[in-house]
Amino acid sequence: MSEILNANPTIRNASDLPSRRREDSSSSAHITPLGLFSSTVPASAYLPDPFSSPPRSESEGSDEEDEPIDEQEIYDLISPISDPEHPLTLGSLSVVNLPDISIRPLTPGSQLTVLTVLITPTITHCSLATVIGLGVRVRLEQALPPRFRVDVRIKEGTHSTAEQVNRQLGDKERVAAALENGTLVGVLRKMLEGCESAV
Repeated sequence: MSEILNANPTIRNASDLPSRRREDSSSSAHITPLGLFSSTVPASAYLPDPFSSPPRSESEGSDEEDEPIDEQEIYDLISPISDPEHPLTLGSLSVVNLPDISIRPLTPGSQLTVLTVLITPTITHCSLATVIGLGVRVRLEQALPPRFRVDVRIKEGTHSTAEQVNRQLGDKERVAAALENGTLVGVLRKMLEGCESAV
């Protein structure tokens, strides 16, 4: 891992990444007063708009079955994962993209949901594609309720050994064995560090 395979990846600006978080912050921007210290005092220091609807409490909306999880929420969960080779996120490298996330019921009327995430390696011969896919899978399995069946795959035509990598990522026994490897678990922990602060 000391030799960087793609020393010059394409990097997307953080403001160009799809995020529901930015929409939420822009809706509260109108309550920030303009004044002498408005550029130095953060907007969070001001009182919220008394006419806006109050935020829901934890007890009101804690049931995961009531509130559906959409593709944007999945993207927000996985885009802050760090690339194992670069000090950048998978979202900024376009390894994960909002259009490549799909959510559908396992069968019509089923409570079980299949979540498919297609990842796009930065180069077609990326040796860390399996590790990146494993990091995405681990993040989703830790964050989502058990009714989700997570399927992480390499996007067709983006990797030279996509079929082999997809077989590895889809094999539960191989994934479980990989998670017993201390070195690999260390790499995954490092990749997922950015996710803790993004929540």
